[in-house]
Amino acid sequence: MFYDLNVPYSPGDPETAHTLNFLAELGYTTIALSETITGKLPASLTASPAPKDVPRSLTLLSRLNLTLTDPAQNQRLASLTQAYDLVALRPTNEKALLNTCTNLECDIISLDFSVRLPFHFKFKMVSAAISRGVRFEICYGPGVTGSGLEARRNLIGNAMSLIRATRGRGIIVSSEARKALSVRAPWDVINLACVWGLSQERGKEAVCEEARKVTALARLKRTSWRGIVDIVDGGSSPAVKTPGAAPKQLREPAETKADGLKRKASLGSEATTEEIEKPLSKREMKRRAKKARLEAVGVDSNANSAAAT
Repeated sequence: MFYDLNVPYSPGDPETAHTLNFLAELGYTTIALSETITGKLPASLTASPAPKDVPRSLTLLSRLNLTLTDPAQNQRLASLTQAYDLVALRPTNEKALLNTCTNLECDIISLDFSVRLPFHFKFKMVSAAISRGVRFEICYGPGVTGSGLEARRNLIGNAMSLIRATRGRGIIVSSEARKALSVRAPWDVINLACVWGLSQERGKEAVCEEARKVTALARLKRTSWRGIVDIVDGGSSPAVKTPGAAPKQLREPAETKADGLKRKASLGSEATTEEIEKPLSKREMKRRAKKARLEAVGVDSNANSAAAT
């Protein structure tokens, strides 16, 4: 199962249908349609309705990309997590990145690697985010199909810097492709990740396992209490009532009386337990053999005394 968790989407865009069909042909199974907000959040936020005529093999998720420049811009993240399947934060400075890695509740940290970043990745900072279940995202679309050689150079340099800081862990690779021509096949993405410094195994995890973990953890956060406690109804289904029928009584268990006390074992069960003998221990076998020898010696002595008389 291959994932692409960043496909820009706006209702009414004619390119979206072509992009989704092409992604399905390439073998992708889960796609996240992302909306980007920069600046102050509006009063009410809801995910845009999914497009029509989507291939049946695709599973669509809703995602919000929020650009952060001020660490105080995080009061409504809890409400955003209930409106979208995935919430990705894009910090623009080192202070906002540090706050995102250590404190803010989000699913993905997505940076624009096609530009020169004004900060450096540090192992302690990125490992704090990975330990909380947050993944870093590398989007190849703006760099591969971007404007000129500078965007590609920045993409390669920033991706290598992130891979060195994270030791290759906690990274997902997405397209952020606005057109179908910007999308690459999954194995092409894996080869591209190998160019950046990831091994082939880690590159496959970036579009499979790590992306699956992001969606699974995001779903747990929204359906459970702080991603820790979840209530699952594992009881039996209620009985279907038929109109005019008498209520069906449940049969008591075989080992329980009407007054709630346990029944005694039947005679057949006692006989069965008595017939089953435990194997003799070595000590018991030696004791019985010694007793038999003593009895044999006593019988011989009695026989000899009777013959002498």
